[in-house]
Amino acid sequence: MNGSYTEATLKFLKLNTQAQQREAVVQGRSLSPYQLRYNGIQLSGVKIMTYILAHDLGTSGNKATLFSEQGELVASCTVSYSTHYFNRVWAEQDPDDWWKAVCESTQQLLAQSKIDSCQVAVVVLSGQMMGATCVDRQGNPLRPSIIYCDQRSEKEAADILSGISMEDAYKIIGHRIAAVYPLAKLLWVKNNEPEVFKKTFKTICAKDYINFRLTGIIATDYSDASGTNAFDLAGKCWSDIMIDVSGVDGSIFPDVFPSTHVLGELTGGAALATGLRAGTLVCCGGGDGACATVGVGSVRPGSAYHYLGSSGWIGLTTERPIFDKNMRTMTWAHCVPDYYHPSGSVQTAGAAYNWLKEQICTAESAKAADKNENVYDVMNELLLQSPIGANGLLFLPYLLGERSPRWNSNARGAFIGLTLTSRRCDMIRSVMEGITYNFAIIVDIFREHVQFDTMTVIGGGAKGQVWLQMMADIFGTKIQRPNFLEEATSIGAAIVGGVGAGIFKDFSIVGQFLRTEETLNPIPQNEKAYQKIRPLFDKAYHSLVELFDDLREI
Repeated sequence: MNGSYTEATLKFLKLNTQAQQREAVVQGRSLSPYQLRYNGIQLSGVKIMTYILAHDLGTSGNKATLFSEQGELVASCTVSYSTHYFNRVWAEQDPDDWWKAVCESTQQLLAQSKIDSCQVAVVVLSGQMMGATCVDRQGNPLRPSIIYCDQRSEKEAADILSGISMEDAYKIIGHRIAAVYPLAKLLWVKNNEPEVFKKTFKTICAKDYINFRLTGIIATDYSDASGTNAFDLAGKCWSDIMIDVSGVDGSIFPDVFPSTHVLGELTGGAALATGLRAGTLVCCGGGDGACATVGVGSVRPGSAYHYLGSSGWIGLTTERPIFDKNMRTMTWAHCVPDYYHPSGSVQTAGAAYNWLKEQICTAESAKAADKNENVYDVMNELLLQSPIGANGLLFLPYLLGERSPRWNSNARGAFIGLTLTSRRCDMIRSVMEGITYNFAIIVDIFREHVQFDTMTVIGGGAKGQVWLQMMADIFGTKIQRPNFLEEATSIGAAIVGGVGAGIFKDFSIVGQFLRTEETLNPIPQNEKAYQKIRPLFDKAYHSLVELFDDLREI
């Protein structure tokens, strides 16, 4: 039943809901927020279809996606915005650009899908994590947001470490102290822009700012809070220890809720700006990594997955944080209440393979263009001409320093073992193998704590069967490719909103969104061959650490 509803219809729905409420009180139960919005009610034997609107605030733009209550992806659109990169390691965005993108994409989506706004049951956001957006008491941004990749606050991170050891902090927050986190960024504002800091009422993340514009409420969720360097993972609250060490007033951090918490309702002003209906539910939502964890189906302990895009990570779901003795991995709060999301993030995964395409495989790029083929398919065909181990050629994929598992900003990329007999097919294979060896270190770290034999892979890198088989052989695990490779974050956000609003009973509904398209098992002889080579990859890195430090001075 699509299209506009008459006032009489809406009045009937309201009265019907009120009757349901009275019945629920008599029976000693309560209705979900979704039921209280007059949606999903039987009207003359016809069920009114309702929808979930998910927004994913990324680095380059906002992706708006509409899902039906059956898990069908109905429509999506993206509105881009710019990032201001300057001073070598600074990166900022204008929060009002986020808001404009959300409004525009919502309007486009409603027009594209021809869905009536009153059929949208809940709005929910995922967003880029680890940003610092300073707002005043009215929620107005006081300066551009310092986004996750900005590293201007190295001095402030060092200042925090002067008051607490890295090991002690890691056991509280599940992360290393680093310049990329909001706590150090907030201190940078305090030290360098005191007038801005003096006016700052709260510091929030990207999706939190949009939630404020939608509801008038300033808050965050556990997953985004766990990426600030100021959050006590075990206690699910702001850490008094980290706040005291930093020297900031703890009141600058917002109220924190589970991702499924219904934050409020769409205000009249937000309704006019977006084209949605005032009173539409708004769920708290989560950080993009946490939402992707839900969207890939990792919603129960022991479920592992691999995101392979320009950067990438290995993630899983656990009942407790994983504290690696060498602090090589990190742990976030999960969007699923009471669970955690440990991960290990690699700086240049697909980006290293793209560098290979742009700088070395120019002939393959030209061939693909002439034949109207995918250049990566052409590269994969050539790769198969090289044996496992790439004829003794190793590649270190550290083209932008490294996070997990090295945590070395001075690390560099390198080909090791080049000879006059080395061919381009060997170089292609060595790059793909090197990236996968690096991820395998993270897999091994997690296997010290959790056993798993299956991993779901998403992202652009999951499109090629050659790479998927290589993962299965190097990781020693089954690799599954789902039907959606690029929509995990939006799907996860939609499920968070659906559970929060009461549309879905629990997170097992993800099975209604996803299905496995392909499963690859390790090939025993390949797995055995890679087990012999992998120690050489690790040895190559450690042999060059001192040289990497020296190269920084050039």
